[in-house]
Amino acid sequence: RSYYGGNWASFSFSGLLSWIKENQQKTDIGDECEDWRKLILENEDVISLSKKDRTIQHVEDFCFGDQDSAEDVEEAGALPKLPVFGAAGDHEGAARDAAEGSGTEIASEGDSSHSSALEEATLESRKAEAASSESSAPEPKKITYSQIVREGRRFNIDLVSKLLYSRGLLIDLLIKSNVSRYAEFKNATRILAFREGKVEQVPCSRADVFNSRQLSMVEKRMLMKFLTFCLDYDQHPAEYQDYENSTFAQFLTTQKLTPSLQHFILHSIAMVSETGCGTLEGLQATKKFLQCLGRYGNTPFLFPLYGQGEIPQCFCRLCAVFGGIYCLRHPVRCLVVDKESGRCKAIVDHFGQRISANYFIVEDSYLSESTCANVSYRQISRAVLITDKSVLNTDSEQQVSILTVPPEGPGKPAVCVIELCSSTMTCMKDTYLVHLTCPSTKTAREDLEPVVLKLFNLNTEGETENEELEKPRVLWAVYFNMRDSSGVEKNAYDGLPSNIYVCSGPDSALGNDCAVKQAEAIFQEMFPTEEFCPPPPNPEDIIYDEDEIAPEEAGFSNSPEPKPESPTEESSSGGNTAIKKDDNEE
Repeated sequence: RSYYGGNWASFSFSGLLSWIKENQQKTDIGDECEDWRKLILENEDVISLSKKDRTIQHVEDFCFGDQDSAEDVEEAGALPKLPVFGAAGDHEGAARDAAEGSGTEIASEGDSSHSSALEEATLESRKAEAASSESSAPEPKKITYSQIVREGRRFNIDLVSKLLYSRGLLIDLLIKSNVSRYAEFKNATRILAFREGKVEQVPCSRADVFNSRQLSMVEKRMLMKFLTFCLDYDQHPAEYQDYENSTFAQFLTTQKLTPSLQHFILHSIAMVSETGCGTLEGLQATKKFLQCLGRYGNTPFLFPLYGQGEIPQCFCRLCAVFGGIYCLRHPVRCLVVDKESGRCKAIVDHFGQRISANYFIVEDSYLSESTCANVSYRQISRAVLITDKSVLNTDSEQQVSILTVPPEGPGKPAVCVIELCSSTMTCMKDTYLVHLTCPSTKTAREDLEPVVLKLFNLNTEGETENEELEKPRVLWAVYFNMRDSSGVEKNAYDGLPSNIYVCSGPDSALGNDCAVKQAEAIFQEMFPTEEFCPPPPNPEDIIYDEDEIAPEEAGFSNSPEPKPESPTEESSSGGNTAIKKDDNEE
Protein backbone atom coordinates (compact mmCIF):
# COMPACT_ATOMS: atom_id res chain seq x y z
CA ARG A 1 0.00 0.00 0.00
CA SER A 2 1.02 3.61 -0.43
CA TYR A 3 -0.32 4.62 3.01
CA TYR A 4 0.11 3.67 6.65
CA GLY A 5 -2.17 1.48 8.75
CA GLY A 6 -3.90 -0.91 6.31
CA ASN A 7 -7.61 -0.99 7.16
CA TRP A 8 -6.94 1.28 10.16
CA ALA A 9 -5.92 4.13 7.85
CA SER A 10 -7.28 7.68 7.52
CA PHE A 11 -7.52 9.52 4.19
CA SER A 12 -7.95 13.02 2.87
CA PHE A 13 -11.02 13.32 0.64
CA SER A 14 -9.06 12.79 -2.59
CA GLY A 15 -7.19 9.92 -0.92
CA LEU A 16 -10.49 8.28 -0.03
CA LEU A 17 -11.78 8.71 -3.61
CA SER A 18 -8.63 6.93 -4.84
CA TRP A 19 -9.16 4.16 -2.27
CA ILE A 20 -12.79 3.78 -3.42
CA LYS A 21 -11.73 3.54 -7.07
CA GLU A 22 -9.01 1.01 -6.21
CA ASN A 23 -11.47 -1.21 -4.31
CA GLN A 24 -14.15 -0.99 -6.98
CA GLN A 25 -11.67 -2.09 -9.66
CA LYS A 26 -9.89 -4.79 -7.56
CA THR A 27 -6.85 -5.11 -9.83
CA ASP A 28 -4.12 -7.64 -9.07
CA ILE A 29 -0.62 -6.53 -8.09
CA GLY A 30 1.64 -6.95 -11.10
CA ASP A 31 4.83 -8.99 -10.85
CA GLU A 32 7.79 -6.62 -11.28
CA CYS A 33 10.24 -9.50 -11.04
CA GLU A 34 9.06 -12.64 -12.81
CA ASP A 35 12.15 -14.76 -12.01
CA TRP A 36 11.88 -14.59 -8.19
CA ARG A 37 11.35 -18.37 -8.06
CA LYS A 38 15.05 -18.80 -8.86
CA LEU A 39 15.72 -17.64 -5.29
CA ILE A 40 13.95 -20.72 -3.85
CA LEU A 41 16.31 -23.61 -3.04
CA GLU A 42 15.58 -27.33 -3.45
CA ASN A 43 15.04 -27.92 0.26
CA GLU A 44 12.52 -25.07 0.49
CA ASP A 45 8.78 -24.70 -0.01
CA VAL A 46 6.82 -21.57 -0.82
CA ILE A 47 3.62 -20.19 0.73
CA SER A 48 2.20 -17.77 -1.83
CA LEU A 49 0.54 -14.59 -0.60
CA SER A 50 -2.57 -12.88 -1.94
CA LYS A 51 -2.14 -10.57 -4.92
CA LYS A 52 -5.24 -8.54 -4.11
CA ASP A 53 -6.96 -7.25 -1.00
CA ARG A 54 -10.26 -9.07 -0.52
CA THR A 55 -11.18 -7.47 2.81
CA ILE A 56 -13.31 -4.67 1.30
CA GLN A 57 -16.53 -5.35 -0.64
CA HIS A 58 -19.71 -3.66 -1.91
CA VAL A 59 -18.22 -0.16 -2.12
CA GLU A 60 -20.85 2.41 -3.18
CA ASP A 61 -20.42 6.19 -3.06
CA PHE A 62 -23.01 8.92 -3.65
CA CYS A 63 -22.97 12.69 -3.99
CA PHE A 64 -26.10 14.40 -2.65
CA GLY A 65 -24.75 17.94 -2.52
CA ASP A 66 -24.91 20.59 -5.25
CA GLN A 67 -23.06 18.78 -8.01
CA ASP A 68 -21.34 21.71 -9.65
CA SER A 69 -18.48 20.72 -11.91
CA ALA A 70 -15.53 19.48 -9.86
CA GLU A 71 -13.57 17.99 -12.74
CA ASP A 72 -10.85 20.65 -12.83
CA VAL A 73 -10.91 21.41 -9.10
CA GLU A 74 -7.75 20.38 -7.25
CA GLU A 75 -7.36 19.73 -3.57
CA ALA A 76 -6.10 22.91 -1.95
CA GLY A 77 -6.38 24.56 1.45
CA ALA A 78 -4.06 25.64 4.22
CA LEU A 79 -2.28 22.31 4.51
CA PRO A 80 0.34 21.95 1.76
CA LYS A 81 0.89 18.64 -0.02
CA LEU A 82 3.81 16.94 1.67
CA PRO A 83 5.91 13.94 0.66
CA VAL A 84 5.45 10.57 2.34
CA PHE A 85 8.29 9.86 4.72
CA GLY A 86 9.86 6.44 4.47
CA ALA A 87 10.46 5.13 7.96
CA ALA A 88 7.74 6.34 10.23
CA GLY A 89 4.35 7.76 11.00
CA ASP A 90 2.83 11.00 10.14
CA HIS A 91 3.49 12.31 6.65
CA GLU A 92 1.54 15.49 7.43
CA GLY A 93 2.94 16.03 10.92
CA ALA A 94 4.83 19.24 10.24
CA ALA A 95 1.83 20.95 8.68
CA ARG A 96 -0.41 19.75 11.48
CA ASP A 97 1.83 21.13 14.19
CA ALA A 98 1.41 24.54 12.66
CA ALA A 99 -2.38 24.21 12.36
CA GLU A 100 -4.91 25.12 15.02
CA GLY A 101 -2.55 25.41 18.00
CA SER A 102 -1.96 22.76 20.62
CA GLY A 103 -4.28 21.59 23.34
CA THR A 104 -4.44 20.61 26.96
CA GLU A 105 -1.98 18.14 28.43
CA ILE A 106 -3.48 16.18 31.29
CA ALA A 107 -0.51 15.51 33.53
CA SER A 108 -2.26 13.46 36.18
CA GLU A 109 -5.64 12.45 37.44
CA GLY A 110 -5.16 14.97 40.24
CA ASP A 111 -5.16 17.76 37.67
CA SER A 112 -8.52 16.73 36.14
CA SER A 113 -10.44 19.39 38.10
CA HIS A 114 -8.12 22.05 36.69
CA SER A 115 -8.63 20.83 33.11
CA SER A 116 -12.40 20.55 33.67
CA ALA A 117 -12.48 24.16 34.84
CA LEU A 118 -10.55 25.19 31.73
CA GLU A 119 -12.94 23.26 29.50
CA GLU A 120 -16.00 24.76 31.21
CA ALA A 121 -14.54 28.26 30.86
CA THR A 122 -13.82 27.64 27.18
CA LEU A 123 -17.34 26.27 26.64
CA GLU A 124 -18.89 29.29 28.34
CA SER A 125 -16.85 31.68 26.18
CA ARG A 126 -17.91 29.78 23.07
CA LYS A 127 -21.55 30.01 24.11
CA ALA A 128 -21.18 33.75 24.63
CA GLU A 129 -19.54 34.15 21.22
CA ALA A 130 -22.26 32.08 19.60
CA ALA A 131 -25.01 34.11 21.26
CA SER A 132 -23.47 37.44 20.22
CA SER A 133 -22.98 36.38 16.61
CA GLU A 134 -26.27 34.50 16.18
CA SER A 135 -28.39 37.56 15.39
CA SER A 136 -25.92 39.05 12.92
CA ALA A 137 -24.85 35.79 11.27
CA PRO A 138 -25.80 35.54 7.58
CA GLU A 139 -27.69 32.56 6.19
CA PRO A 140 -25.10 29.76 5.83
CA LYS A 141 -24.11 29.04 2.25
CA LYS A 142 -24.76 25.64 0.77
CA ILE A 143 -21.66 23.48 0.63
CA THR A 144 -20.97 22.29 -2.91
CA TYR A 145 -19.12 19.20 -4.06
CA SER A 146 -16.32 21.29 -5.57
CA GLN A 147 -15.82 22.98 -2.17
CA ILE A 148 -15.43 19.55 -0.54
CA VAL A 149 -12.86 18.59 -3.20
CA ARG A 150 -11.02 21.92 -2.87
CA GLU A 151 -10.90 21.60 0.94
CA GLY A 152 -10.14 17.89 0.68
CA ARG A 153 -7.01 18.07 2.84
CA ARG A 154 -9.15 19.30 5.73
CA PHE A 155 -10.69 15.82 5.85
CA ASN A 156 -9.15 12.86 7.65
CA ILE A 157 -11.61 10.04 7.03
CA ASP A 158 -11.16 6.81 8.97
CA LEU A 159 -11.81 3.42 7.40
CA VAL A 160 -12.64 2.06 10.85
CA SER A 161 -14.61 4.10 13.37
CA LYS A 162 -13.60 3.74 17.02
CA LEU A 163 -13.25 5.73 20.23
CA LEU A 164 -10.75 5.26 23.05
CA TYR A 165 -12.11 4.40 26.49
CA SER A 166 -10.30 6.73 28.91
CA ARG A 167 -9.36 3.74 31.10
CA GLY A 168 -9.11 1.26 28.24
CA LEU A 169 -6.15 -0.90 27.30
CA LEU A 170 -5.05 1.37 24.45
CA ILE A 171 -4.87 4.51 26.61
CA ASP A 172 -2.87 2.55 29.20
CA LEU A 173 -0.52 1.31 26.46
CA LEU A 174 -0.09 4.78 24.91
CA ILE A 175 0.85 6.19 28.32
CA LYS A 176 3.14 3.31 29.34
CA SER A 177 5.03 3.24 26.03
CA ASN A 178 5.15 7.05 25.80
CA VAL A 179 3.62 6.88 22.33
CA SER A 180 1.01 9.34 23.65
CA ARG A 181 3.50 12.19 23.17
CA TYR A 182 3.03 11.89 19.40
CA ALA A 183 -0.75 12.41 19.49
CA GLU A 184 -3.44 14.69 20.82
CA PHE A 185 -7.00 13.82 21.65
CA LYS A 186 -10.38 15.46 21.93
CA ASN A 187 -13.04 14.47 24.45
CA ALA A 188 -16.26 13.00 23.12
CA THR A 189 -18.54 15.72 24.45
CA ARG A 190 -21.92 13.97 24.57
CA ILE A 191 -23.72 10.63 24.52
CA LEU A 192 -26.94 10.60 22.49
CA ALA A 193 -29.92 8.26 22.28
CA PHE A 194 -32.47 7.69 19.51
CA ARG A 195 -35.92 7.12 21.01
CA GLU A 196 -39.42 7.49 19.56
CA GLY A 197 -38.02 9.01 16.38
CA LYS A 198 -36.03 11.72 18.18
CA VAL A 199 -32.39 12.25 19.11
CA GLU A 200 -31.88 13.09 22.81
CA GLN A 201 -28.84 13.75 24.98
CA VAL A 202 -28.18 11.15 27.68
CA PRO A 203 -27.12 12.38 31.12
CA CYS A 204 -24.13 10.26 32.26
CA SER A 205 -22.21 11.94 35.04
CA ARG A 206 -23.71 12.96 38.38
CA ALA A 207 -23.70 16.62 37.29
CA ASP A 208 -25.40 15.75 33.98
CA VAL A 209 -28.11 13.77 35.76
CA PHE A 210 -28.98 16.54 38.20
CA ASN A 211 -28.82 19.27 35.53
CA SER A 212 -30.99 17.31 33.10
CA ARG A 213 -34.31 18.88 32.14
CA GLN A 214 -35.62 15.78 30.41
CA LEU A 215 -35.68 13.66 33.60
CA SER A 216 -38.08 14.16 36.48
CA MET A 217 -36.71 14.34 40.03
CA VAL A 218 -37.93 10.78 40.67
CA GLU A 219 -36.17 9.52 37.52
CA LYS A 220 -32.95 11.27 38.57
CA ARG A 221 -32.99 9.42 41.90
CA MET A 222 -33.80 6.11 40.17
CA LEU A 223 -30.95 6.53 37.71
CA MET A 224 -28.36 7.58 40.29
CA LYS A 225 -29.32 4.69 42.58
CA PHE A 226 -28.95 2.15 39.76
CA LEU A 227 -25.66 3.58 38.45
CA THR A 228 -24.22 3.60 41.99
CA PHE A 229 -25.18 -0.07 42.31
CA CYS A 230 -23.48 -0.89 38.97
CA LEU A 231 -20.15 0.57 40.12
CA ASP A 232 -19.82 -2.16 42.77
CA TYR A 233 -22.40 -4.70 41.61
CA ASP A 234 -20.01 -7.57 42.35
CA GLN A 235 -20.25 -6.69 46.05
CA HIS A 236 -24.03 -7.26 45.98
CA PRO A 237 -24.59 -10.63 44.23
CA ALA A 238 -28.01 -11.07 45.84
CA GLU A 239 -29.29 -8.19 43.69
CA TYR A 240 -28.65 -9.96 40.37
CA GLN A 241 -27.94 -13.68 40.92
CA ASP A 242 -31.58 -14.66 40.22
CA TYR A 243 -31.22 -13.03 36.78
CA GLU A 244 -27.84 -14.43 35.69
CA ASN A 245 -29.56 -16.53 33.02
CA SER A 246 -31.73 -13.60 31.86
CA THR A 247 -30.87 -10.87 29.40
CA PHE A 248 -29.70 -7.50 30.69
CA ALA A 249 -32.83 -5.93 29.21
CA GLN A 250 -35.02 -8.29 31.27
CA PHE A 251 -32.98 -7.51 34.40
CA LEU A 252 -33.53 -3.76 33.87
CA THR A 253 -37.32 -4.23 33.90
CA THR A 254 -37.06 -5.51 37.50
CA GLN A 255 -35.07 -2.49 38.75
CA LYS A 256 -37.80 0.14 39.18
CA LEU A 257 -36.62 2.07 36.14
CA THR A 258 -38.91 3.93 33.74
CA PRO A 259 -38.92 2.82 30.06
CA SER A 260 -36.85 5.87 29.04
CA LEU A 261 -34.20 5.11 31.70
CA GLN A 262 -34.07 1.46 30.61
CA HIS A 263 -33.53 2.65 27.03
CA PHE A 264 -30.73 5.06 28.03
CA ILE A 265 -28.92 2.43 30.12
CA LEU A 266 -29.24 -0.40 27.60
CA HIS A 267 -28.40 1.46 24.38
CA SER A 268 -26.34 4.51 25.42
CA ILE A 269 -24.47 3.56 28.60
CA ALA A 270 -23.96 -0.23 28.49
CA MET A 271 -24.29 -0.09 24.67
CA VAL A 272 -25.24 -3.77 24.46
CA SER A 273 -27.73 -5.89 22.52
CA GLU A 274 -31.29 -6.11 23.78
CA THR A 275 -31.54 -9.85 23.11
CA GLY A 276 -27.97 -11.19 23.01
CA CYS A 277 -26.50 -9.74 26.21
CA GLY A 278 -26.74 -11.46 29.59
CA THR A 279 -27.18 -9.68 32.91
CA LEU A 280 -23.55 -10.04 34.03
CA GLU A 281 -22.20 -8.84 30.67
CA GLY A 282 -24.52 -5.81 30.80
CA LEU A 283 -23.46 -4.95 34.36
CA GLN A 284 -19.78 -5.25 33.38
CA ALA A 285 -20.31 -2.95 30.38
CA THR A 286 -22.14 -0.39 32.52
CA LYS A 287 -19.40 -0.48 35.16
CA LYS A 288 -16.69 -0.01 32.51
CA PHE A 289 -18.55 3.03 31.13
CA LEU A 290 -18.93 4.58 34.60
CA GLN A 291 -15.30 3.93 35.61
CA CYS A 292 -14.11 5.80 32.51
CA LEU A 293 -16.19 8.91 33.32
CA GLY A 294 -14.33 11.96 34.59
CA ARG A 295 -10.76 10.90 33.83
CA TYR A 296 -10.41 13.34 30.93
CA GLY A 297 -13.93 14.77 30.59
CA ASN A 298 -17.65 14.29 31.12
CA THR A 299 -17.85 11.20 28.88
CA PRO A 300 -15.74 8.02 28.94
CA PHE A 301 -14.33 8.54 25.44
CA LEU A 302 -11.43 10.24 23.67
CA PHE A 303 -10.94 10.70 19.93
CA PRO A 304 -7.48 11.22 18.36
CA LEU A 305 -7.13 14.50 16.48
CA TYR A 306 -6.73 13.87 12.72
CA GLY A 307 -8.46 10.50 13.03
CA GLN A 308 -7.98 6.95 14.27
CA GLY A 309 -5.34 6.45 11.56
CA GLU A 310 -2.99 8.57 13.69
CA ILE A 311 -2.57 5.73 16.20
CA PRO A 312 -0.67 3.29 13.91
CA GLN A 313 1.46 6.20 12.68
CA CYS A 314 2.36 7.15 16.25
CA PHE A 315 3.64 3.63 16.93
CA CYS A 316 5.55 3.80 13.62
CA ARG A 317 7.26 6.98 14.81
CA LEU A 318 8.52 5.37 18.00
CA CYS A 319 9.61 2.29 16.05
CA ALA A 320 11.58 4.48 13.62
CA VAL A 321 13.37 6.32 16.43
CA PHE A 322 14.94 2.98 17.39
CA GLY A 323 15.78 1.88 13.85
CA GLY A 324 12.59 0.16 12.67
CA ILE A 325 11.75 0.58 8.98
CA TYR A 326 8.20 0.81 7.61
CA CYS A 327 8.21 0.17 3.86
CA LEU A 328 5.42 1.63 1.75
CA ARG A 329 4.66 0.37 -1.80
CA HIS A 330 6.65 -2.80 -1.13
CA PRO A 331 4.60 -5.95 -1.88
CA VAL A 332 5.74 -9.35 -0.64
CA ARG A 333 5.44 -12.27 -3.06
CA CYS A 334 5.81 -15.30 -0.80
CA LEU A 335 7.00 -16.84 2.45
CA VAL A 336 9.91 -19.31 2.20
CA VAL A 337 9.66 -22.44 4.39
CA ASP A 338 12.46 -24.87 5.23
CA LYS A 339 11.26 -28.41 4.38
CA GLU A 340 13.26 -30.11 7.14
CA SER A 341 12.43 -27.89 10.13
CA GLY A 342 9.03 -26.73 8.85
CA ARG A 343 9.86 -23.18 9.93
CA CYS A 344 9.56 -20.05 7.83
CA LYS A 345 13.02 -18.64 7.11
CA ALA A 346 12.58 -15.75 4.65
CA ILE A 347 10.31 -13.71 2.42
CA VAL A 348 10.74 -12.76 -1.23
CA ASP A 349 9.53 -9.28 -2.22
CA HIS A 350 8.36 -8.08 -5.62
CA PHE A 351 11.81 -6.70 -6.43
CA GLY A 352 13.17 -10.26 -6.26
CA GLN A 353 14.92 -9.52 -2.96
CA ARG A 354 15.15 -12.25 -0.33
CA ILE A 355 14.91 -11.12 3.32
CA SER A 356 15.64 -13.58 6.15
CA ALA A 357 14.14 -13.40 9.65
CA ASN A 358 13.30 -15.53 12.69
CA TYR A 359 9.70 -14.37 13.15
CA PHE A 360 7.01 -13.35 10.65
CA ILE A 361 3.87 -11.41 11.58
CA VAL A 362 1.32 -11.50 8.78
CA GLU A 363 -1.92 -9.54 8.64
CA ASP A 364 -4.84 -11.79 7.69
CA SER A 365 -5.55 -10.00 4.39
CA TYR A 366 -2.14 -11.01 2.97
CA LEU A 367 -2.89 -14.73 3.18
CA SER A 368 -4.06 -16.48 0.02
CA GLU A 369 -7.51 -17.99 -0.51
CA SER A 370 -6.08 -21.51 -0.25
CA THR A 371 -4.52 -20.73 3.17
CA CYS A 372 -7.84 -19.28 4.38
CA ALA A 373 -10.09 -21.92 2.79
CA ASN A 374 -11.40 -23.18 6.16
CA VAL A 375 -11.73 -19.77 7.82
CA SER A 376 -15.22 -18.37 8.45
CA TYR A 377 -15.19 -14.57 8.53
CA ARG A 378 -17.65 -12.06 9.93
CA GLN A 379 -18.19 -8.74 8.14
CA ILE A 380 -18.56 -5.14 9.32
CA SER A 381 -20.96 -2.73 7.60
CA ARG A 382 -19.60 0.82 7.35
CA ALA A 383 -20.88 4.14 6.09
CA VAL A 384 -19.21 7.56 6.08
CA LEU A 385 -21.27 10.70 5.52
CA ILE A 386 -20.37 14.35 5.10
CA THR A 387 -23.28 16.45 6.41
CA ASP A 388 -24.07 20.14 6.81
CA LYS A 389 -25.17 20.19 10.48
CA SER A 390 -25.33 18.10 13.63
CA VAL A 391 -27.95 15.44 14.38
CA LEU A 392 -28.71 17.43 17.56
CA ASN A 393 -28.09 21.18 17.38
CA THR A 394 -27.00 22.95 20.57
CA ASP A 395 -25.35 26.26 21.48
CA SER A 396 -21.94 24.83 20.58
CA GLU A 397 -21.26 23.58 17.05
CA GLN A 398 -18.05 21.83 18.11
CA GLN A 399 -19.48 18.58 19.47
CA VAL A 400 -18.13 15.03 19.27
CA SER A 401 -21.13 12.75 19.70
CA ILE A 402 -21.79 9.03 19.95
CA LEU A 403 -25.27 7.69 19.26
CA THR A 404 -26.54 4.10 19.32
CA VAL A 405 -29.59 3.46 17.14
CA PRO A 406 -31.51 0.41 18.42
CA PRO A 407 -32.09 -2.54 16.04
CA GLU A 408 -34.86 -2.20 13.45
CA GLY A 409 -36.24 -5.60 14.42
CA PRO A 410 -35.36 -9.16 15.49
CA GLY A 411 -32.07 -10.38 14.03
CA LYS A 412 -30.98 -6.85 13.12
CA PRO A 413 -27.94 -5.23 14.76
CA ALA A 414 -27.82 -1.92 16.64
CA VAL A 415 -25.96 0.79 14.69
CA CYS A 416 -23.22 2.89 16.29
CA VAL A 417 -23.09 6.46 14.98
CA ILE A 418 -20.10 8.73 15.71
CA GLU A 419 -20.40 12.35 14.62
CA LEU A 420 -17.23 14.44 14.41
CA CYS A 421 -16.99 18.23 14.18
CA SER A 422 -14.31 20.27 12.39
CA SER A 423 -12.24 20.86 15.56
CA THR A 424 -11.32 17.14 15.51
CA MET A 425 -9.38 18.03 12.32
CA THR A 426 -11.31 15.40 10.36
CA CYS A 427 -13.55 17.65 8.22
CA MET A 428 -13.79 21.16 6.79
CA LYS A 429 -15.51 24.04 8.56
CA ASP A 430 -19.33 24.06 8.48
CA THR A 431 -19.50 20.29 7.88
CA TYR A 432 -19.66 17.18 10.07
CA LEU A 433 -18.15 13.76 9.43
CA VAL A 434 -20.49 10.94 10.45
CA HIS A 435 -19.41 7.30 10.82
CA LEU A 436 -21.95 4.46 11.00
CA THR A 437 -20.89 0.94 11.99
CA CYS A 438 -22.62 -2.38 12.70
CA PRO A 439 -21.98 -6.12 12.30
CA SER A 440 -23.11 -7.07 8.79
CA THR A 441 -26.26 -9.00 7.97
CA LYS A 442 -26.37 -7.88 4.30
CA THR A 443 -24.46 -5.33 2.25
CA ALA A 444 -23.42 -2.17 4.08
CA ARG A 445 -25.95 -0.06 2.22
CA GLU A 446 -28.81 -2.46 3.01
CA ASP A 447 -27.79 -2.56 6.69
CA LEU A 448 -27.22 1.16 7.21
CA GLU A 449 -29.37 3.14 4.77
CA PRO A 450 -32.55 2.71 6.90
CA VAL A 451 -30.73 4.42 9.79
CA VAL A 452 -29.37 7.14 7.48
CA LEU A 453 -32.93 7.86 6.29
CA LYS A 454 -34.16 8.18 9.89
CA LEU A 455 -31.49 10.67 10.91
CA PHE A 456 -30.63 12.59 7.74
CA ASN A 457 -32.14 14.29 4.71
CA LEU A 458 -31.02 12.77 1.40
CA ASN A 459 -33.27 14.95 -0.77
CA THR A 460 -31.47 17.03 -3.35
CA GLU A 461 -34.69 18.55 -4.72
CA GLY A 462 -36.02 21.92 -3.68
CA GLU A 463 -39.36 20.66 -2.40
CA THR A 464 -38.76 19.02 0.97
CA GLU A 465 -41.16 18.49 3.85
CA ASN A 466 -40.58 20.57 6.99
CA GLU A 467 -39.67 17.47 8.99
CA GLU A 468 -36.93 16.63 6.47
CA LEU A 469 -35.65 20.22 6.47
CA GLU A 470 -34.89 19.95 10.20
CA LYS A 471 -32.63 16.97 9.61
CA PRO A 472 -28.97 17.40 8.61
CA ARG A 473 -28.48 17.22 4.85
CA VAL A 474 -26.12 14.55 3.50
CA LEU A 475 -23.66 16.08 1.03
CA TRP A 476 -21.71 12.92 0.21
CA ALA A 477 -21.74 9.29 1.37
CA VAL A 478 -19.89 6.02 0.93
CA TYR A 479 -20.92 2.51 2.03
CA PHE A 480 -18.66 -0.54 2.22
CA ASN A 481 -18.27 -3.91 3.93
CA MET A 482 -15.03 -4.69 5.74
CA ARG A 483 -13.84 -8.17 6.76
CA ASP A 484 -13.75 -8.81 10.52
CA SER A 485 -10.98 -11.38 11.01
CA SER A 486 -10.81 -11.00 14.80
CA GLY A 487 -11.39 -14.13 16.84
CA VAL A 488 -9.98 -16.50 14.17
CA GLU A 489 -7.73 -19.13 15.76
CA LYS A 490 -4.34 -19.74 14.15
CA ASN A 491 -5.09 -23.43 13.57
CA ALA A 492 -7.95 -22.39 11.26
CA TYR A 493 -5.35 -21.32 8.68
CA ASP A 494 -4.04 -24.16 6.55
CA GLY A 495 -0.35 -25.12 6.75
CA LEU A 496 1.24 -22.15 8.51
CA PRO A 497 4.61 -22.77 10.24
CA SER A 498 4.85 -22.16 14.00
CA ASN A 499 6.96 -19.00 13.65
CA ILE A 500 4.35 -17.23 11.50
CA TYR A 501 1.93 -15.17 13.60
CA VAL A 502 -1.35 -13.93 12.12
CA CYS A 503 -2.94 -10.69 13.29
CA SER A 504 -6.45 -9.64 12.37
CA GLY A 505 -7.80 -6.46 10.85
CA PRO A 506 -10.16 -4.17 12.82
CA ASP A 507 -13.09 -5.67 14.74
CA SER A 508 -16.60 -4.21 15.07
CA ALA A 509 -16.32 -3.19 18.75
CA LEU A 510 -16.28 0.49 19.72
CA GLY A 511 -12.99 0.23 21.64
CA ASN A 512 -9.53 -1.08 20.78
CA ASP A 513 -9.05 -3.77 23.43
CA CYS A 514 -9.05 -6.62 20.90
CA ALA A 515 -6.07 -5.22 18.97
CA VAL A 516 -4.05 -4.49 22.13
CA LYS A 517 -4.65 -7.98 23.56
CA GLN A 518 -3.72 -9.58 20.24
CA ALA A 519 -0.50 -7.56 19.91
CA GLU A 520 0.57 -8.46 23.44
CA ALA A 521 -0.29 -12.15 22.96
CA ILE A 522 1.81 -12.37 19.76
CA PHE A 523 4.71 -10.54 21.41
CA GLN A 524 4.67 -12.80 24.48
CA GLU A 525 4.68 -15.92 22.27
CA MET A 526 7.83 -14.68 20.54
CA PHE A 527 9.57 -13.19 23.58
CA PRO A 528 8.08 -14.72 26.75
CA THR A 529 10.68 -13.19 29.08
CA GLU A 530 10.42 -9.63 27.70
CA GLU A 531 8.13 -6.80 28.78
CA PHE A 532 5.53 -5.75 26.20
CA CYS A 533 5.99 -2.12 25.06
CA PRO A 534 8.18 -0.99 27.98
CA PRO A 535 8.74 2.73 28.57
CA PRO A 536 11.40 3.67 26.01
CA PRO A 537 14.63 5.41 26.97
CA ASN A 538 15.30 8.80 25.46
CA PRO A 539 17.37 8.29 22.28
CA GLU A 540 20.03 10.72 23.53
CA ASP A 541 20.48 8.61 26.70
CA ILE A 542 21.36 5.41 24.81
CA ILE A 543 25.03 4.41 24.97
CA TYR A 544 26.12 2.34 21.97
CA ASP A 545 28.96 -0.17 21.98
CA GLU A 546 31.80 0.68 19.64
CA ASP A 547 30.82 -2.06 17.22
CA GLU A 548 27.21 -0.92 17.14
CA ILE A 549 25.93 1.84 14.94
CA ALA A 550 23.31 4.28 16.11
CA PRO A 551 20.12 4.24 14.01
CA GLU A 552 20.84 7.78 12.77
CA GLU A 553 24.23 6.66 11.43
CA ALA A 554 22.66 3.63 9.78
CA GLY A 555 20.62 5.85 7.51
CA PHE A 556 17.33 5.46 9.38
CA SER A 557 16.94 9.14 10.19
CA ASN A 558 14.26 9.73 7.54
CA SER A 559 11.45 9.66 10.10
CA PRO A 560 9.57 12.90 10.73
CA GLU A 561 10.46 14.86 13.82
CA PRO A 562 8.11 14.05 16.71
CA LYS A 563 5.53 16.70 17.51
CA PRO A 564 6.59 18.85 20.47
CA GLU A 565 4.73 18.12 23.68
CA SER A 566 1.81 20.42 24.24
CA PRO A 567 1.97 23.17 26.84
CA THR A 568 0.01 22.64 30.01
CA GLU A 569 -2.09 25.72 29.38
CA GLU A 570 -5.15 25.37 27.17
CA SER A 571 -4.87 27.13 23.84
CA SER A 572 -7.47 29.49 22.47
CA SER A 573 -8.86 26.74 20.23
CA GLY A 574 -9.62 24.79 23.44
CA GLY A 575 -10.83 21.33 24.21
CA ASN A 576 -7.90 19.18 23.03
CA THR A 577 -6.11 16.73 25.28
CA ALA A 578 -2.62 15.26 25.34
CA ILE A 579 -2.46 12.23 27.62
CA LYS A 580 0.47 11.19 29.76
CA LYS A 581 1.01 9.03 32.82
CA ASP A 582 0.04 10.15 36.27
CA ASP A 583 2.74 11.99 38.23
CA ASN A 584 2.58 9.44 41.05
CA GLU A 585 3.32 6.52 38.72
CA GLU A 586 6.89 5.43 38.13
